[in-house]
Parts: sequence; structure tokens; C-alpha cells
Amino acid sequence: MEVTIRQLEYLVALAELENFGRAAEQCFVTQPALSAQIAQLEKTLGVQLVERGRKVSLTPAGEIAVVRAQRILTEVRDLRDEAAGFQNPLVGRIRLGALPTVAPYVLPRVMPMLRERYPRLRLSLREAGERALVAGLHAGELDVLLLTLGQDLGPVEEWEICHDSFLLLAPPSHPLIGKKGLTQADLLDHELLLLEDGHGLHHHAVEAFSERLGGDSDDLRASSLHTLVRMVASGQGITLIPEIAVATDLHPDLGLALARFDPPEPKRVLGLVWRRGAIRMRDFRLLGQGIRSVLGAT
Repeated sequence: MEVTIRQLEYLVALAELENFGRAAEQCFVTQPALSAQIAQLEKTLGVQLVERGRKVSLTPAGEIAVVRAQRILTEVRDLRDEAAGFQNPLVGRIRLGALPTVAPYVLPRVMPMLRERYPRLRLSLREAGERALVAGLHAGELDVLLLTLGQDLGPVEEWEICHDSFLLLAPPSHPLIGKKGLTQADLLDHELLLLEDGHGLHHHAVEAFSERLGGDSDDLRASSLHTLVRMVASGQGITLIPEIAVATDLHPDLGLALARFDPPEPKRVLGLVWRRGAIRMRDFRLLGQGIRSVLGAT
């Protein structure tokens, strides 16, 4: 006899519930049927998996088997989801990775649209730095990433969503607010607050403002955009904020002001990234089109 998917499902349910009756109820089978399948699985593998008693417990072999069973069942679900995706767009699970300087400003606006248009889509999110996200993508732990384009990310395909301009954020009384012809050179003599080194947005700000930020600096650092905005509000200096974050992080009560730089405006490019040759690239492009439509990008 071969090990079956049904037997693995029964084993995982039994491990979670620690009771044959409740596991059988969850699996919509009778208790004798579930018990017989577990016994058959033990016979096929040639090892005892379950200690039977008032409370069911796993043997050491059973604990190992459950971990493998969970992994196999996840792969089977992914296979089903991918197969369904060929017949219907954005069906099943998509594991999305996103930068913390992008996710809070995009996903809350996008999720209602996705639920309405694609009710059978299950979007799971992992928020992390760029390096961890890219590693997760190539390891097969993530399906698609929402991040800043333009980096060497390995064998991937990119789909551009929008350009996100950097704006100057400062108190209304600051001399650069309202200045005509604002350029990066105007920042040279002012206390500039940035995200800490190693942060993705710090890297892209340095690229966009190479004249001002190209060398070593003693400027203050923060771990999040939220903190940066509060530091500016407390009079610690000025900062750069992505336009996409303004509506969320810039509360009117803070009493701060924004200024645009003269063209060409410093900016970052947001988009989706997936492994080259991915089976679900059609779905990823549809996801990108949906995000673009919500953001009003062209």
C-alpha cells in the first residue's frame, strides 16, 4: 500500500486535536474510519506513529511524520491553487512579500478591491527588508514581492506599478518650504533626518539625493517613517518622505508642511517581482494591474 493524501490529512488533524473523535469530526468521517486509516499508515511506514489512550500523543516517529505531512499537504494545496489559476484568475493562495516602507501605504488601499474582484484569492503577507524578501523568493517561500525596482535581484521578472516621488517634509516656517526651484543642493546646510543604514528606503534616498547624501554623515537616523515624521514634528530637523506615505503618516495635527523638488523629481519605482518563468506570472500581472488601478498610477 502507498501513503495517501487522506491519511496524511487524518494524521495532521489527530496531531492538532489529540483526540480520535474530534479529528474524525473535523475530517467529516467516522471515528473507526479515521482510526483504520491511521493504522494503515503505520503499517505502510512500518513504525508506530500514535500512542493511543485517553489522550492521543505522538511517538517520536509520529512527530517527524507530522512535520513532513504538513509540508506535503502545503505543496499539494499549492499545486491545486496553481492548477485552478490556469482556469480562473487570482484563485487560491499567493504568498506576497512587501517592504515595510511600502506595505502599510499600499495594501490597506488594495485589499478591499482584491476581495471584491477576486473573492477566491487568499493573499498571505510577509513584511521584511529587501534582502530577506529576495532570499525568501528564491527559496520558494514567497511567490511575488512588492518592492522598489532597479536593484540586482537575481533571475527575476519585474512589473512596474508606479513612480513614488520623494517630498521634503519640514515645519511650515522652515526656509525651504515654499522656496521656488527647490533642488537637492538646497539641503546641504540643513539638519536632515534619515532612516537607518541598511534600510531599503535609506538606500534609495541616497541614490536619489547623491549630491547631498553621497558621503558619510552624522545626520540622525530612525527605524521607521513614522518615527521620522514625529522627529520632524518635534523640531529635530527635516526629512524626505515618499509621496505614497503622506496620506497615512502625515497627520494634520502635526502641523508640518511639504515641498516638491524641481523636475526631474527624485523618486523610487515601485513594482512586483517574481521568479523568472513562474507558472503564475499571469496572476502576478493581474495583481499588479489591480494595485496600479487603486493607486491611480499610469
